[in-house]
Formats: sequence, C-alpha cells, structure tokens
Amino acid sequence: MGIQNWSDNIILVDLTQEPDMGDELKSVTQTVRDRGDCDVVINFSDVDIVTSSSLSKLLKLRKLLTDCGHRLVFCNLAPATRGIFYVTGLQDVFEFVEDKFVALAGLQIVNT
Repeated sequence: MGIQNWSDNIILVDLTQEPDMGDELKSVTQTVRDRGDCDVVINFSDVDIVTSSSLSKLLKLRKLLTDCGHRLVFCNLAPATRGIFYVTGLQDVFEFVEDKFVALAGLQIVNT
C-alpha cells in the first residue's frame, strides 16, 4: 500500500492495481476521516483499469474531501485509464494533472 503523508496537509497515494485498489481506497478514505484536514493526490502510474466499484469509492472520497473544503487530484493516468473517466462522464468531476510533482506543487502553493 502506498499512502504517504507528503506534508502536514497533503496525502500522496500510489494506487495499486485491481483487485487491491478497492481496499486501498477504503484505507485512504479512513485516513482522511481520521485526519479531516488534508488534500489527496492519487498517483495512477501503476493502474491500467478502474472498476465500477473503485469508481464508486473514488466518488465517495471526493465527496468527503469537498465537503471539508479539500481537494482530490489524480495524476499519471495512462490513456486507457483516463478513457474510463471520459466514457463514464466523470472527466469533469475529478481534477487531473500530468504528474505527481505538478499535483503536489499546485496543492502546496494553495496551502501556503
């Protein structure tokens, strides 16, 4: 599992492949609930496919974060993985950037 406290208010998640992705997303959601004061960057560099179950968990995580005024940012999506978000109509729901360094830098600038 790749959940890291990047800073006091940013969590970086190196997401794993299915079928472990669902359990990892549950852990991330619990971490966010426990902390209650963080933004989350999810790195999809090791992910090829996202199931409907994992999409549901990502939507729940996004709601939890936005309800608290925090952000969920996705990075390093392969074209096929990004296509899943377009086919499902979720491309405008989630925030996408090219890589984790852009995501982390963007969040750090906002949080300072």
